[in-house]
Amino acid sequence: MPKLTITRRPAEQRLRTTEERPAELGARVKELRIARDWTLEEASQHIGLSRSALSKIERNEMSPTFHAMQKLAAGFSLDLLSFLASGEASPPAGRRSITRQDDGTRHETPNYGLRLLMEEVRNTAFMAVEVLVRARSLDQFPDWDRHDDEDFMYVLEGDITLYTEHYAPAVLKSGDAVYFDARLGHACISTSDNDARLLWVTAPLGGRFSRSDDDHADGTASA
Repeated sequence: MPKLTITRRPAEQRLRTTEERPAELGARVKELRIARDWTLEEASQHIGLSRSALSKIERNEMSPTFHAMQKLAAGFSLDLLSFLASGEASPPAGRRSITRQDDGTRHETPNYGLRLLMEEVRNTAFMAVEVLVRARSLDQFPDWDRHDDEDFMYVLEGDITLYTEHYAPAVLKSGDAVYFDARLGHACISTSDNDARLLWVTAPLGGRFSRSDDDHADGTASA
């Protein structure tokens, strides 16, 4: 299994020092575990991953799947963006975030390449990630992803097949979009010659906007 790597663009390097962000995800996991004064065995019980797997992740000998990263974040009582990204939480009001083309912390997992968007903003209603779909076969997913969120996916480039429990596989092309309950087991593969590219948005279940029928008439929406 390939090592999970984090690639920084020059613009990010100017903004962050190595002290602010560990160079490897393994260092981040070890840092959080030690800060809580947990042994590997105790961390395993809190997170739900085996002691052996945690040890390999900390030593950068194992590349965690997206599902494993979600378990790591939850085990440390963090949202996924706070676990993956660096920096302090932004003030709760008056926020704006711009992610330039060459910015955004990048992570490699066995089946996806992830680029975090608006990563300096914390405590948001959703998390947005640019995803390169590297998987070409469903056999590359020993376990399908499941998490207590709602997911929205918009295909930017290429063709994909989205597999979800209880539904027939969905073939999506550039410009297509899909919403699904992420508690359903799901997996995504590229059917293009090159890696497909997606905008993938995840929001906690229950964090919904309300809109009355009258909103359609005047173009306004109530929250």
